[in-house]
Amino acid sequence: MSDWVLLGLIAALVVLLLLTVFGFVVYSGLFTEVVVSAGSPPVGNITLAYKFRVGAYGESGQLFTDGCSISSKLCSIGVYYDNPHTVPPEKCRFAIGRILSEGDAKPSEEQIKRFQKYGFKIFSFPAPSHVVMATFPFTTPLSIHLAVNRVHPALDTYIKERKLCAHPRIEIYKEDRIYFVCPLARQGDFYVPEMKELERKSRAAAAEAEDSRTDITGADTMSETSSISMEATTDSRDTSVATSILLPFPASRGREEADNRSEHSYSESGASGSSFEELDLEVTGDGEGAPGLLPDVGCAGNQEVTDKWTKEPIAAERGEE
Repeated sequence: MSDWVLLGLIAALVVLLLLTVFGFVVYSGLFTEVVVSAGSPPVGNITLAYKFRVGAYGESGQLFTDGCSISSKLCSIGVYYDNPHTVPPEKCRFAIGRILSEGDAKPSEEQIKRFQKYGFKIFSFPAPSHVVMATFPFTTPLSIHLAVNRVHPALDTYIKERKLCAHPRIEIYKEDRIYFVCPLARQGDFYVPEMKELERKSRAAAAEAEDSRTDITGADTMSETSSISMEATTDSRDTSVATSILLPFPASRGREEADNRSEHSYSESGASGSSFEELDLEVTGDGEGAPGLLPDVGCAGNQEVTDKWTKEPIAAERGEE
């Protein structure tokens, strides 16, 4: 009889344990509905202390810990520039830090010096005009993992269906909520200096490679032109002169077209598209959508999510301009 009592107690404890775990997961946001919308951002301009890294996003946890150890009262922020589904983990770029001030408030010199002492850099983000956004409860550490696995796929679907340029992915941990914010315009304003420098180097390398290919093509064309010119000389002097004058132009045109293609790929990220087409904008009190929407901001054509969270090679330069 005592054995049955013992087994009953063990079974009851197992059930209670499972219920406790289940309740913990539910409290962390397991069944929370993820609602993605477009409209005015939940935050204004901010000044942050950050560290920039290139590597797997899983390494961001230590940077969050570093910032929290300096000041536990400030809000955490993460800025993720690359799509981890298409970019190798070792090449993903991100910035992690703490928000020193928001809106018209200014960070104290003491705060700035404290973070700089531990290797953080200071930068400011303007208030984005319009964003794609979502929120998720931040009640336990498990909430972060649930949010990453549930919110980002919802954002991907929303952005892809509406053919938007919305990047980078910004996560703000504020009180009991995680805010996921994706700017719809002036994305370059949210590139920290290190990211801008990497973008410039990447474009320079791409342009150099394009020039090398163009030079090889041009040399081959000139060689072919010379051969044709020599053959034409056997027919008549006039034909030889005409050939030697007219034939070099295709090589020159090839370089010009290559330059045009390079310039197009460099700037097509700012081409007009359907950025704000069919957006589910948040409705204001007077029943109108968020004001000031520009219909021609975003990715070109049917551009899909690629290397970046909607690849935009010159976002940094556009922000500077």
